[in-house]
Amino acid sequence: MEQNKSFFWPQGILIALVCLTGTVGIGFMMLVKPNASEAQSSQNLLVNDIAANVSTQERIEEFKAIMLNSWQQEAQAKGIAPDLPSRFQGAIIKEAKLPPEDKVIALTFDDGPWPKSTIQVLDILKKNKIKGTFFVVGQNVKNYPELAKRVVSEGHTIANHTWHHWYHHMNPQMAAYEIDKTTDIIYQTTGVKTSLFRPPGGIMNNGVVAYAKSNKYGIIVWSADSVDYSRPSVPKLINNVFRSAKPGGIVLMHDGGGNRSHTVTALPEIISKFRKQGYKFVTIPELLELQDKNQALIANKK
Repeated sequence: MEQNKSFFWPQGILIALVCLTGTVGIGFMMLVKPNASEAQSSQNLLVNDIAANVSTQERIEEFKAIMLNSWQQEAQAKGIAPDLPSRFQGAIIKEAKLPPEDKVIALTFDDGPWPKSTIQVLDILKKNKIKGTFFVVGQNVKNYPELAKRVVSEGHTIANHTWHHWYHHMNPQMAAYEIDKTTDIIYQTTGVKTSLFRPPGGIMNNGVVAYAKSNKYGIIVWSADSVDYSRPSVPKLINNVFRSAKPGGIVLMHDGGGNRSHTVTALPEIISKFRKQGYKFVTIPELLELQDKNQALIANKK
């Protein structure tokens, strides 16, 4: 009997150890399993977050596209982004060829948008219920987008005046950059795709005009120069405008690029004087449309 007892004792210990090891193993597996589950949950959350971010970004891009389209539709509805009549594509335009009795004039403003003077010019035009044409510098549109938006929202025409307003000679690649980048930011900011271009300083042979012509922009210069960039006295500035003004004319002034206080002071008197002479004010697209219709009538009569 003692022999049987001694035989079973080691077996009992062995069985107990096996059971204890199994219990510990199961407990360990149970501890590990929740951690694995948590890791899987974390991965699922990460995937969901990424998907949510992608979805949010897509919604943002969709919203931006809707807003841009809305701006463009608003601009077109106001008649400030019409297609350039084909006869003016790639042409250099100094004035419109109109009968003397068609007393219309286009006021144009260069080098903006500019923080103070552009606001003042817009306020004067709004008070007098006049629409003008603004040839903007691309980097200024980038810096002052809200002013560019105001130009468009108040019914004025916005047009291309290069990115940097440089005068020096440019190769085709640089000319393309100056014009295309400006057209792009005008469109991105306001929804208007302009087909009007004015070379800085009226310089015709430094590369930018050649590029603009080849891309069917209307090259808009002027017939009456206020010379306001040199800051003449207000009476002299006004005299400069009227010295060459005539029906179908294009008046050059500046709302940006420097101190334009003389221009701001002279503008109400310029408007008043034109009105006393029987003039009406039009934008450049409206002016060209008038010439286009007039020439069509002449052709039909022939």
